Amino acid sequence: MAPAVASSRPVEIRPFAARDLDAAAELLAERHRRHRLAEPLLDPAYGARGAARREIEALLAADSSTAWAASAGGSLTGFVVGISKDPATWGGNVWVEAAGHAATGPAVVRALYAVAAEAWVDAGRANHHVLVPATDEDLVEAWFSLDFGQQHLHAVRESPPASFGVLPEAELVIRRAERTDLPALAELELVLPRHSRLAPVFSRLPVQPVEEVLAELERDFDDPRLTTFVAEADGRVVGSATGCSLEQSSANSSLIRPARAGLLGYAAVLPEARGQGVGRALGEAILAWGRDEGYQVIATDWRSTNLEADGAWRGLGFRPTFRRLHRAIA
Repeated sequence: MAPAVASSRPVEIRPFAARDLDAAAELLAERHRRHRLAEPLLDPAYGARGAARREIEALLAADSSTAWAASAGGSLTGFVVGISKDPATWGGNVWVEAAGHAATGPAVVRALYAVAAEAWVDAGRANHHVLVPATDEDLVEAWFSLDFGQQHLHAVRESPPASFGVLPEAELVIRRAERTDLPALAELELVLPRHSRLAPVFSRLPVQPVEEVLAELERDFDDPRLTTFVAEADGRVVGSATGCSLEQSSANSSLIRPARAGLLGYAAVLPEARGQGVGRALGEAILAWGRDEGYQVIATDWRSTNLEADGAWRGLGFRPTFRRLHRAIA
């Protein structure tokens, strides 16, 4: 967020108009340029006003889009765009995506949200999410002051050097998955959703039947866009991890997505096999895979309250780039 400048001029909040696009794009581009000073792995393209404008236009084009602008003294000082996602998953919801907001100071954020939130709640959209640059302390604090809390993290790190290799514990074998591993992979696909229903995550998302998971894995097993590794201990598959291009992830898009990036998309270890270095070895396998595939950056994301994932991925050098903040209005 740009340094706030004290002013007695009142902030006017009004519906976003087409005439606001250029000024909003410059605010967003400037926010991204500052963000890249802290995290240069992010895509520099969005530091240009034209690219930033296209991201805002894409959000405004959504059927569920609602948007407001803030101005003072005739100049745009902030904007917010909210869209909705599948209500079967998220209930009545609003998402302020990574490109969906920028402002000159915390007071502008607070004034924008006060107007936007009233309209959203009146429309039955009481689950609010916002993607905020992780290194912008003023912007994060502005949303925290509106009763938002951190829910999810997006993170990146450099691909490892050529000398980097996977050094699992002696009793572990890390290898590419084979079709005969599918039953074990199906069980591992259920580890994270089951774990996420426990404290302190408390996810309410349903857990699929294992038969459905197995059918999906069988369908996708030969997809060349996906690479899966498994960890074996004493001849038993106890963990798995999947890598792919970051372009395959709709959750890591727009300003969140670095150029030429791979994704650590999923990783799980059977509960009884934890504490043996399985997760770290699988993470290292994905890092080495991403390097060998020519990706300059590896990205991942995780729930903040998944304490095991938080420790594992930070321990592998992943640095948070965006925080997903959440507020539920009961």
